[in-house]
Amino acid sequence: MNRPRARNALGNVFVSELQEALARLREDQQVRVLLFRSCVKGVFCAGADLKEREQMSAAEVGVFIQRLRGLMNEIASTAVMGLIETTRGLLPGAGGTQRLPRCLGVALAKELIFTGRRLTGAQAHTLGLVNHAVDQNEEGNAAYHRALALAQEILPQAPIAVRLGKVAIDRGMEVDIMSGMAIEGMCYAQNIPTQDRLEGMAAFREKRPPKFVGK
Repeated sequence: MNRPRARNALGNVFVSELQEALARLREDQQVRVLLFRSCVKGVFCAGADLKEREQMSAAEVGVFIQRLRGLMNEIASTAVMGLIETTRGLLPGAGGTQRLPRCLGVALAKELIFTGRRLTGAQAHTLGLVNHAVDQNEEGNAAYHRALALAQEILPQAPIAVRLGKVAIDRGMEVDIMSGMAIEGMCYAQNIPTQDRLEGMAAFREKRPPKFVGK
């Protein structure tokens, strides 16, 4: 993301470009892991572009928020982070009121949203809001390198199994556990006939690293 003047704030054009990029990548079977990186030093994303939104009509705001919520559904630092909308006379509209309670529980989510409190990376890590917190380096890209290392851990794994695992987790979290088990079962069944599953079993039996091909 490279919108330095607006600190990568999410405006109409920027959101459209991100959605178009995601649509292209979704169809690219060669893509195994996707990283979102800021090219603006010292900031990842400043949130919604409030200067642009101030010029929108109520109807336009509604459409924009729907698009922004859809984008956040697609993509789930050393920066300070927070849902600060209440300090601007707003409330989170891109899914924050629903995602944060699912991550941290209702009571803590309410506290953070009602106060508009900003969290450091270390605080977010302690709460379990982020998986990793790293010390910044001189180049300002320590988080990117940690993300890249994680991507390299994911890359050798069976791509269809990873993809279906993601579907099972994401969809299962929105329903009761028995429905979630049914979703997992359907995903598991889709993976059974894959070449990669047979390769994984053969590699285990032959005591060698598997060579997954995504089929």
